[in-house]
Amino acid sequence: MAEQRLTFFQKRPTECPVCGAKHYREELLSGGGRLIAASLTDELRRAYEPSKKYGDVHPLVYAVAVCPVCLFAAWPADFPHLPGDSLHQAEVHADERRDSLALILPELDFSAPRGLREGMASYFLAVACYPFFDRRSNPTFKAGLAALRAAWLLNDLHQREPGEGWDELARSFYRSARDHYLLTLEREQKGREALAASLQLGPDLDKNYGYDGVIYLAGYLDWKYGDASDAASRVKSLEFAKRMIAKVFGMGRASKAKPSVILDKAHDVYAAIGAEIDRLKAGGAG
Repeated sequence: MAEQRLTFFQKRPTECPVCGAKHYREELLSGGGRLIAASLTDELRRAYEPSKKYGDVHPLVYAVAVCPVCLFAAWPADFPHLPGDSLHQAEVHADERRDSLALILPELDFSAPRGLREGMASYFLAVACYPFFDRRSNPTFKAGLAALRAAWLLNDLHQREPGEGWDELARSFYRSARDHYLLTLEREQKGREALAASLQLGPDLDKNYGYDGVIYLAGYLDWKYGDASDAASRVKSLEFAKRMIAKVFGMGRASKAKPSVILDKAHDVYAAIGAEIDRLKAGGAG
């Protein structure tokens, strides 16, 4: 009986634009019961049930291209297109990428089949590398999306290996995602980094929730991971998050054309943020 494979390595090598090394990208095979979709989380992440043939499958692990030599990382469509004036900077920061990654995940091999560690590390490296891209590549958004997915895979590692500190690291990446998502909206609204119409905004691989998804997650992440040290500042921040969430379900016909799942989640989060604002105001009044 033929072996049931989960992934394959591309036959054509990918050349790193930074150091010139060639590697073969690993990709997930489709079909055959490899992915069994389950629920959608409030973070718009698709959960998958374990497969009898393959066990736990994590499609996000394979989405970022990584040079195994200099650890330059980006989405496959962006990987070969690093602007020429950024090549030197990306090259001189290679040791910094290696050292930073070694602090949390030493001895990774990106030329071998990937697991959760390599998948998380690929997003860690993408967050570090997207500042080398110009605004036409939407680097702010892509760094934010990479940070969010890194947090997701760190949560998976925490479930598998509790007590190893993965949950603390996940919170750090959630905060980074929150900062990048808010900055994405600010730069988009000011015309400094317009989100391309063809851009896959995810946040997961199964569905593109578009600009509504970006607005929703900016509000959601600000609610969950914004600074809560000062009640008055927290109320102001939550009121801003609430206004952002309200834009998702909006008014009239436009809202009826949107997926019901994001509308339902936006309404739930809007209500939860409102309840927290009321609680904070009541506490301050007392």
